Amino acid sequence: MVMKVNQNLSILFWLWRKKVTNDGRIPIYVRITVNGTRDGFASGRKINAEYWNEETGLAVKACPDHREINSYIIKTRADLERHFNQLSATYERVTVKMLKDAYIPKEVAQNTLLEAFKLHNDEFEEKVSKKKGTKATLARYERLKEKIVAFLIKKYKISDIPVVDIKLAFANNFYHYLIMNDIGENTAMKYVKTLKQVIDRIIIEEWIPQNPLKGFKCTYEDPDRECLEMHEIMALYNKEIKIARLAEVRDVYLFCIFTGYAYETTYNLEPENIFTGLDGKLWITKNRGKTGAEETVPLLPIALEVVKKYANHPYCINSNKLLPVNSNYRYNVYLKELADICGITKNLTTHTARHTFATTITLENDVPLETVGKLLGHKDSRSTQIYAKITKRKISNNMSVLHDKLFDKKGKFKIEGNS
Repeated sequence: MVMKVNQNLSILFWLWRKKVTNDGRIPIYVRITVNGTRDGFASGRKINAEYWNEETGLAVKACPDHREINSYIIKTRADLERHFNQLSATYERVTVKMLKDAYIPKEVAQNTLLEAFKLHNDEFEEKVSKKKGTKATLARYERLKEKIVAFLIKKYKISDIPVVDIKLAFANNFYHYLIMNDIGENTAMKYVKTLKQVIDRIIIEEWIPQNPLKGFKCTYEDPDRECLEMHEIMALYNKEIKIARLAEVRDVYLFCIFTGYAYETTYNLEPENIFTGLDGKLWITKNRGKTGAEETVPLLPIALEVVKKYANHPYCINSNKLLPVNSNYRYNVYLKELADICGITKNLTTHTARHTFATTITLENDVPLETVGKLLGHKDSRSTQIYAKITKRKISNNMSVLHDKLFDKKGKFKIEGNS
């Protein structure tokens, strides 16, 4: 429907049906007529024809995006009329070009959140192709985008949102949506933190002047990081396993326990990652895909034993891999089966081995925290601090040393003059 504002101005919102997209949506265009001369512009909105009311020039309520589309239409009509009145008060004759030029600058900032994701994720995909980022991280960005889409539909009944319309409450509402959909609190916080990073990227493009989510503080609860104790490690090591696939998973897991390497790092190891150190012993080095930091560790006897065991494994030879590592999904599934066979009640995951190296293998045996951080490839000590909780074994070791300093074998105090 053409809305005739006055005898000199009329505004029409219409569907350009020749430009229908693959998903069946049609772009909405704005036509303005001033003193009989027409011009127009794209609204940036699309709609299925069945949801469009030609009489009112609005989306019907059945349309998932009707609130956002109709809000845009109403606001645009008002803004165009306001600009026209301002121009009419200044100039004797107003042209359609004058009105369009006055209005369009107000619309250039209408980039959307999903466009921000496209910009951010496409750039990161290029980094992955140059091995400057990992596919796992890219997948995490894509999962976040999917959750944002689901959240927008659930909360606001829209499929996208202009970035200029995002307010601080958006972060809190998104966080609440995530935890109400069985996402852990720490994971939910990480999703919000990543969303803030995506928005930071478009500030560089000057889509918006500042990050509207900046005031949302991402806090985390320090989780109990499960790790194996030495007797459980030995149960794994000594268990006779005749099923080849489980034996391979056990060996790879032991390698991770004695190197601290994460799953992805272990999966990408090649024979050339091994070298002879200054001490004349074999070491292994690899940059962490997650941070790019170098992880260089000595090959302790059990880790070296595993490496030698698979030196001539067909998969390792054909793929130039150090170890026969399964896909992440299969690896974790087989670990649960392995735990049952070995009588281990703890949840074995790709992360547990790394935690075990940090705690049971190193910290409990008095390896300094700074050294553990270097072995784990951490860029700062804060990342290593999460492993520094005092364990019962650590307390026992320290008290044993204290006992030997203060008392002799008969329990007498080692102090001069002690009777």
